[in-house]
Amino acid sequence: MNERRPPRKRTAWSWRSRAVRGLVYQLLALVAIAGAVWFLAHNTQENMRVRGIQSGFDFLGQAAGFDIGETMVAYDPSQSYGKALWVGVLNTLRVAVIGVVLTTLIGVLMGVGRFSHNALVRGICYGYVELFRNVPVLLQLLMWYLFFVDVLPPPQAAWNAGDLFFLSKGGLSMPWPVWASGHAWMALGALLGVVAGVAYRRWAQRQFELTGQDRNRWLLPLAAVLVLAALGWMLGGAPREWSLPEQLAFMVDGGVAATPEFMAVLVGLVTYTGSFVAEVVRGGIQSVGHGQTEAASALGLSRRQQMRLVILPQALRVIIPPLTNQYLNLTKNSSLAVAIGYPDVVSIANTTLNQTGRAVECISIIMLVYLSTSLSTSALMNAYNQRVAIKER
Repeated sequence: MNERRPPRKRTAWSWRSRAVRGLVYQLLALVAIAGAVWFLAHNTQENMRVRGIQSGFDFLGQAAGFDIGETMVAYDPSQSYGKALWVGVLNTLRVAVIGVVLTTLIGVLMGVGRFSHNALVRGICYGYVELFRNVPVLLQLLMWYLFFVDVLPPPQAAWNAGDLFFLSKGGLSMPWPVWASGHAWMALGALLGVVAGVAYRRWAQRQFELTGQDRNRWLLPLAAVLVLAALGWMLGGAPREWSLPEQLAFMVDGGVAATPEFMAVLVGLVTYTGSFVAEVVRGGIQSVGHGQTEAASALGLSRRQQMRLVILPQALRVIIPPLTNQYLNLTKNSSLAVAIGYPDVVSIANTTLNQTGRAVECISIIMLVYLSTSLSTSALMNAYNQRVAIKER
């Protein structure tokens, strides 16, 4: 016998309906915002036309005519302003991505170290946080830049580590593989290893919840990444050619080099933001009730197991939201790199503005870049936050 479904509840299109009023208010708000944006854009364009100021983004296709000292992709001055701005965007993302990874590692280590039983370790972590948190980030960038360009030796007398790493006023030079198709296969294998490792960690977590048996969740995933990357490397022809740095009479040639400007920006932002992340981690750990630690001790878990299996998983629910803010701060603070000459998107946009006079367009591009990176970071962190959040039943 077929069960009759209850009739679908229809929305009463009446002003007395709260849903209808809410929809109308939202439409009115959207119309008001769109009207305000149109008025500002039209007014700006009209004022620029009256004053004879050119507008539009057609300049992006014109030849830039200026060089960029540090690029991740091939670039020369004969190429367009659009390509130059793209180089700046990549330089900004380079600092942001590497900075977020290093900041997380340093912040977690320093935050957990604040709870160490060793007084020396606690003192070092406390001193690190208080020193770098209370000095303005711009001063730290200038301090690190002066260290890299004044304190370090010249390239002909660079600090040497095994004839592989050279540190001097010219930057940090290190070995780098010569690109071949085998490296693409190796990257694909490593990616498959990461997927397999994530699947294994989820399986191990479910088994732990069902049986109470804890498995190592780092060794096998790491082995999967290394083994699959090695298989991809061998399938791609096992390329072995490396570009090694070599100290010459007046410079260090070969390999890959990180410029003093890049290193100053990266180290300054990582040490500054890492001190705030350490405090976020410390606050998250302290938010876990002491009874959880006592219960873990009663079960016979070691202090390391307590931190890894009991305290940190619960603290993540408190850590993730403010941690997202610190990631956003690091990305936006990278715009201060213009003060020490690092060619990020702000620096290149300023040069473009001075040459073309397109102030509104260049500022709009800068705003779009930082808005896009901030929204992307927030979306990823919000998705992870929902994954670790407490599930209501």
